[in-house]
Amino acid sequence: MSSWGHRHVIDLAAFSLEDFTMVLELAQRFRTMPLTGARRLPALQGRMMTSLFFEPSTRTRSSFELAARRLSADVQSFSPASSSLSKGESLLDTARTYVAMGADVLVVRHRCAGVPQQLAEDLDRAGERVAVLNAGDGLHSHPSQGLLDLFTLARHFAPEAPTPEVLRGKRIVIVGDVLHSRVARSNLWALTACGVDVVLCGPPTLVPAEFAAFVAAPPPGQAADPVARRGSVRVSRDLDAALAGADAVMTLRLQKERMREHLLTSLEAYHRAYGLTHRRLAGCGRTIPVLHPGPVNRGVEIAGALLDDPALSLVEEQVRNGIPMRMALLYLLAAEAMAPAEFTAV
Repeated sequence: MSSWGHRHVIDLAAFSLEDFTMVLELAQRFRTMPLTGARRLPALQGRMMTSLFFEPSTRTRSSFELAARRLSADVQSFSPASSSLSKGESLLDTARTYVAMGADVLVVRHRCAGVPQQLAEDLDRAGERVAVLNAGDGLHSHPSQGLLDLFTLARHFAPEAPTPEVLRGKRIVIVGDVLHSRVARSNLWALTACGVDVVLCGPPTLVPAEFAAFVAAPPPGQAADPVARRGSVRVSRDLDAALAGADAVMTLRLQKERMREHLLTSLEAYHRAYGLTHRRLAGCGRTIPVLHPGPVNRGVEIAGALLDDPALSLVEEQVRNGIPMRMALLYLLAAEAMAPAEFTAV
């Protein structure tokens, strides 16, 4: 396995194709752990992961904490309501308190974009040897979700060898509330890096035409794109047309809590135009998998019967893959200096 060059994981725009290959390879190794009977590795024994979640979370927080425990790391959980933030303590001072207690990795989720990046920069300037892993910040990025979605798709097409190469030339539709989705943004960087052609589908209020140029240039503050040749991104308003010939489809939750304007006429009208159902997928001309990052609004972005169909729905598989993918990220950030011989199961 080649060397890992990231001190922090903030945004997948900074990942090279080699980075994606490494993470998928390591996640696949962790994914097969139950097959060998091993439930825990000593890889991060003596290390500590602290989860700093300033937003509610079920899947992400639980899977990060379970992933850390499966690597034998100690786990600290932060709760804003019972912290000194209510007494006026700054976020940086809160983070440095946990670093002083021995945290090696801070997993940070915040409702404001840029907070994990700023925290990483502040800690670096202070000389703290700690990694920051973005668990979702505002409308900016959700790298671990983007990576587990990538892993789920790669495993679907090549269960034994889920590499970026198996996705090259695939066409994947992302439908729904792209505007408010940090998951969609991370998926755009990840999928196009692997040569996927992405079709974004939804009404103009939720999928602005400008998203077609989303990966045309690296984000502000990043000097260059580490991927020489990306897949394409285009926008469609017609879901049935977008699905024709697609290899997979991901639908996104309508994030009503983030909407500041009246962007839809009604949920019923939205479902008729952009909701996924068995009948709509039948028009694809072939069987394609369905993904959803969750949580799901049943009967809005996807019909309940389709969500529960094990022949088509990869939603539960996404949840399962969240643990090995987050194990891979924690391992790479906290244990890159460990000798390969120490990577053995107990």
